[in-house]
Amino acid sequence: MPDLLLELFSEEIPARMQARAREDLRKLVTDGLVEAGLTYASAGAFSTPRRLVLAIEDLTAESPTTREERKGPKADAPQQALAGFLRGLGIEDAAPVMALAGQPSGAHVHLGGVTITVRDDKKGQLLFATLTKPGRPAPEIIAEVVERAIRTFPWPKSMRWGTGALRWVRPLHSILCQLTTEAGSEVVPLAVDHLTSGNTTEGHRFMAPGRFAVHGFDDYAAKLKRAHVVLDAAEREAIIWHDATTAAFAVGLEVVPDAALLTEVAGLVEWPVVLMGAIEDTFLGLPPEVLQTSMREHQKFFSVKNAATGRIEQFVTVANRTTADDGATILKGNLKVLSARLSDAKFFWDNDLRAVADKGLEGMAEGLSQVTFHNKLGSQADRVARIAALARDLAPALGADPDQAAQAARIAKADLQSAMVGEFPELQGLMGRYYATAAGLPEAVAAASQEHYSPLGPSDDVPSAPVSVAVALADKLDTLAGFWSIDEKPTGSKDPFALRRAALGVTRLMLANDARLPLRTALPAGLTEEVSDNLVSFFHDRLKVYLRDQGVRHDVIDACLAMPGNDDLVLLVKRASALQAFLTTEDGTNLLQGFRRANNIVGQAEAKDGVEYSFGADAKFAEDDTERALFAALDDAEARIDPALQAEDFGAAMAALADLRAPTDAFFTAVQVNVDNQVLRRNRLNLLHRIRAACMRVADLSRIAE
Repeated sequence: MPDLLLELFSEEIPARMQARAREDLRKLVTDGLVEAGLTYASAGAFSTPRRLVLAIEDLTAESPTTREERKGPKADAPQQALAGFLRGLGIEDAAPVMALAGQPSGAHVHLGGVTITVRDDKKGQLLFATLTKPGRPAPEIIAEVVERAIRTFPWPKSMRWGTGALRWVRPLHSILCQLTTEAGSEVVPLAVDHLTSGNTTEGHRFMAPGRFAVHGFDDYAAKLKRAHVVLDAAEREAIIWHDATTAAFAVGLEVVPDAALLTEVAGLVEWPVVLMGAIEDTFLGLPPEVLQTSMREHQKFFSVKNAATGRIEQFVTVANRTTADDGATILKGNLKVLSARLSDAKFFWDNDLRAVADKGLEGMAEGLSQVTFHNKLGSQADRVARIAALARDLAPALGADPDQAAQAARIAKADLQSAMVGEFPELQGLMGRYYATAAGLPEAVAAASQEHYSPLGPSDDVPSAPVSVAVALADKLDTLAGFWSIDEKPTGSKDPFALRRAALGVTRLMLANDARLPLRTALPAGLTEEVSDNLVSFFHDRLKVYLRDQGVRHDVIDACLAMPGNDDLVLLVKRASALQAFLTTEDGTNLLQGFRRANNIVGQAEAKDGVEYSFGADAKFAEDDTERALFAALDDAEARIDPALQAEDFGAAMAALADLRAPTDAFFTAVQVNVDNQVLRRNRLNLLHRIRAACMRVADLSRIAE
């Protein structure tokens, strides 16, 4: 069975597009081949800055012959009906088929690749068409599939060049398309506009110019390696990381890990050569994050730090070639550009520090009054004032100093007006911490400048410092309350203001810090009851998603949401966790069955009688020992449930309920509830209500799925 090698050779493909392009090429070609009837054992896609490559192993040599049968009209159907059926088969002349009318079953005619046969049916004689499609050789199918893939390739951006109509991400220079067997290799002939397929490729642009022929994937990969091209992006990443960490280790330093940068740089070079250089002393006083961000964003450099001090002292750059001077000229040029970039960063840093020294962070934040947050919610300065007031209100419940919380909120957004954040927006918050420290503000206030944005996502760290938690909650709650008050809520998949993320952030902040802040108390004052209720429901929806991801059943969540105090998220999660754990035990399962039986009997009786059996059960009317035992068990359980619920020890409360299992089972076995004696019947129904009420004090068990 032959192997297919396809290479699309072009000008440099942007690094950010390569991974998706590899997968698109693999999918487009393999799906097309399978749809046409070819099978294969495996397919691998590769990329370098100048090529996309697909290697398919054990491809079938031809597609199988297929036969398809179609049922047609009666043999003596009107000519118009016959003509319509035949047109669908690609047959224009109906005369041979019309001659089949009245012929015995089995009579047939051959028209090209179609056989029309008469068969007897309970409705009379019907026509059946058998379409035979002979198999096609693999090269013919490959040529069609590859051409279609090239013409329809889903690049995020593409271009035309010269006078042709073909579009590609960058000018496409050649197509290598080759089938290889043990007997040898052959070019799959295909043409796409001005390009025709061949069996040649090019190596490194500078280190191995010129084209050369290949014979199969193994030969192709080996010759590329000799021509200074590492085909596999993962191999290029491994080379870069190994050489960079080895060079740093040799001088007692370490490379700062950056997986995204590593992937990007591996997409920029075909022959990675690691070079390491030192940062000028004048820039070493910059915050390490500033150095790292500047070098990563502008130069695609890896940062190299001193592990003992955390200071960024050197950098690693990756060249695309070896040179006679071992990269000295390349490194010199990079250092010159880096010096200019870091000079800008140092200018921003020095200017910002002077501004903080002159007017303080609150003075720096004054410019926020000219920045609109939302046309219905005022400026950023208006928002900061709301956050400061709310943070002060929330602080006592979080163990934070109210004055520090308000102060932290007032300066938390100040760095948005700094030159450094204007150049590197991703450093917002972090630079605020540096500036607050430089201004001599308390550490808790400085930390809140950075941490109040967190958590940004489901895996982001959650701040634990009380002042940071107070400001982070105030920030997110103000955002949610503001947009709810102007009716700008998420709809479907649209959430332009990231309100779902804000709600998840509030949830994680409260749960991680055991914050006993009922939502209705925590929300800003002035919201209408309708807005407040709607917003709490939104929190519940987000909590359901969060807890389901933690493995908590949806019906358990619903059973707990139905209880009073459901706007206390910590209490709600504690209750749900205990209930889920209880329901996994045998006692929990059996008690749930007992609850359902009691609830059903009482519910049916109440519906029938039109009264509520919710009081008056008296042990003096008990006639059976099991009935008296259930009264005693309920008295004991209720006496234990009350203090357990007050202590929010739901496990203990459910353990008390579990002790009802045996007396409840014995009661239902020995006692008939709906007896003729109405005094006994009412008393027993009221007794069953006590079981229902005891269980419902822990959670609404009626919402637990059968």
